[in-house]
Amino acid sequence: MSETLLEVDAIAKRYGGVQAVKALSFTLRRGEILGLLGPNGAGKTTAFNMIAGFVAPDQGRIALAGRDITGRRPWDVCKAGVARTFQLSRPFGGMSTRENLVVGSLVKTNDRARSLALADELLDFLGLGALADTDADNLTAFERRKVELGRALSTEPELLLMDEVVAGATPQEALAMVELVKKVHQRGITVLIIEHVMKVIMGLSHRVIVMHHGELIADGEPAAVVKQPDVLKAYFGDDYVDAGA
Repeated sequence: MSETLLEVDAIAKRYGGVQAVKALSFTLRRGEILGLLGPNGAGKTTAFNMIAGFVAPDQGRIALAGRDITGRRPWDVCKAGVARTFQLSRPFGGMSTRENLVVGSLVKTNDRARSLALADELLDFLGLGALADTDADNLTAFERRKVELGRALSTEPELLLMDEVVAGATPQEALAMVELVKKVHQRGITVLIIEHVMKVIMGLSHRVIVMHHGELIADGEPAAVVKQPDVLKAYFGDDYVDAGA
């Protein structure tokens, strides 16, 4: 995992009087699972939005495999090799599970036969084969989350951005999603993941970075980072750290 796939260099975003992200810099190596931690309002999703092209940074640079993707439109960033899942899964209603995945593949190809073959392979991979012809409106919340993941994978990304993949999931569903993320990584896909459930991050990530008030405050191995005073203070406050917890 020595080759840099994603380079984020001093990106920043302000909304009115709020500085959501301040000169954020980090790198992500090819083949790595990098966890992005931080309390609510830390700027994590804004950082995701800038990397994925949904929001243009006010300053700084974002490069994918050495190619500048700063400020490019979301569909162009996707074509370049970055896919993204969202906190709220919203598959296309009135379309089948298979058709939802086919839509994702059209970013890279107009070959319908190839798109269908990829969709069917991913449906099996996700354990959704039996639901291929089911209207996405009739799926459970967890099934919709897997469709969201499948639609991202159907764009054949180099880098997958995942935003709170176990939000609202039962403990059993959370475990199943963790295993799916591991399988995604085994497909050769690099992963950048936001997650509030510490157990998930600790079990998945090779490395974690932590944001607070829009700034990077820690970067390193999960077990070491979560013990750092600045990280404990960000999550639990000054009193927790001062008490020697």
